[in-house]
Amino acid sequence: MKITGNMINYYFVCSRKLWLFSQGLQYEEENENVQLGKLLDTSSYKGKRKQVMLDGIINIDFLEKWEILHEVKKSRAIEPAAIWQLRYYLYYLQKKDIPVKKGYLDYPKLKERIEVTLSQDDIMELEEILQHVQEIIVQSQSPEIVKKKICSKCAYYEYCFI
Repeated sequence: MKITGNMINYYFVCSRKLWLFSQGLQYEEENENVQLGKLLDTSSYKGKRKQVMLDGIINIDFLEKWEILHEVKKSRAIEPAAIWQLRYYLYYLQKKDIPVKKGYLDYPKLKERIEVTLSQDDIMELEEILQHVQEIIVQSQSPEIVKKKICSKCAYYEYCFI
C-alpha cells in the first residue's frame, strides 16, 4: 500500500481527512490556505532544488546534498503532524539506504527552523502509525466528523460541515 507524506500528516490532523484524501477526494488545490502555503514555498529558498518526488510517495520540499531534508510550512499550527511527516521522509529514505542525516521544518514567514531527527523509538512508533494509517485507508466508510479548532481552515471543511 502506498502511504504518502501527506497521509502521515493528515493522520495527525484528522483521520476523516486522511480517509477522504486516500479515496481520491483532494480539495487542497482549491483551498486558500494551501495556495498560500505553496506560494510561500515557491517564493522562499530560491536557488534550492525543490519538490523532489521520490517513488510517487514522498515529496521533499528541498534537499541539501541528499544529507538534509527541508519541509517548508506556513505556520506552526499543526507542527506535530509536520514533524511526523518529516520523520516519515527520513524513515523512507533510510529504508532505501539513502543516508540522510536530519531534517528541518522551515517556517520562512516566522523566520524559524526546527531540527527533526529519527530515533529508534521514532521508528517503532512510526511503524505503528503506518499500521494505523493503513487501517483507516481500507475502511469502507469515512471516520466520523470530529470538530476541531483547525477544521475551519481545512480544505475539506465544506465537505464535512456544509
